[in-house]
Amino acid sequence: MRKPVFAANWKMNHGPQDTRAFLTRFLAVYPPRDDRTVIVLPPAVSLAVAGFALRDRPDVQLGVQSIHWEDKGAFTGETSAPMARDCGATVALVGHSERRQLFGETDDMTARKCAAAVRAGLTPLLCVGERIEERDRGITLAVVLRQVKAGLSRLDKSHIASMAIAYEPVWAIGTGKTARPEDATIVHTAIRRHLREVITSRAEDVAILYGGSVTAENAAELLAAPEVNGLLVGSASLDADTWARIAST
Repeated sequence: MRKPVFAANWKMNHGPQDTRAFLTRFLAVYPPRDDRTVIVLPPAVSLAVAGFALRDRPDVQLGVQSIHWEDKGAFTGETSAPMARDCGATVALVGHSERRQLFGETDDMTARKCAAAVRAGLTPLLCVGERIEERDRGITLAVVLRQVKAGLSRLDKSHIASMAIAYEPVWAIGTGKTARPEDATIVHTAIRRHLREVITSRAEDVAILYGGSVTAENAAELLAAPEVNGLLVGSASLDADTWARIAST
């Protein structure tokens, strides 16, 4: 995934009908290209529709927003990695701040989910990031690296080398506040340094994305920052034309 990565996290938006309409429009205005990786992450209820719509566009990958760490069982309301894979997903978002903050997802859970994704043949896209009070206390790197280490803890080196990591400062998600490119670079550089310690030369294969109030207007500036290898986009990815513009940055 070392090409620039553009991932659209729709969160709880776009049911099956809206997903079909969105992808019809997006694929019409976004021509295939092989110099980047584009991922669409619809809600679970829309996965099958999205998988069908993308069947002839291998340049656009399908991702699932969250998975359970077990492959099956009595877990009402959950989506397993094999189920997502069966719908056509190739990527699994793990540890998004909303999962951590609103639904109590712990570092141990993210470790199990990353392992479950790999077991099912999905690429983990691990989200990490600090809250505003942690930033104010000057412990951003400690928090982020703790989350990274936890997420990698159940994976072997080859699986780590093929995954992606997204740095999303919690205080910048949906707030209109965006980390300065130089701030993102500091965190991304620390993550890269840790990856080099863990998987040596293959650390360069891991794409490190920035997320948090990304827009079509600030995308290019963020991508130009050292060690920013892509973008994880929320609300700005909900419009097909805007998303095509961002994905073409």
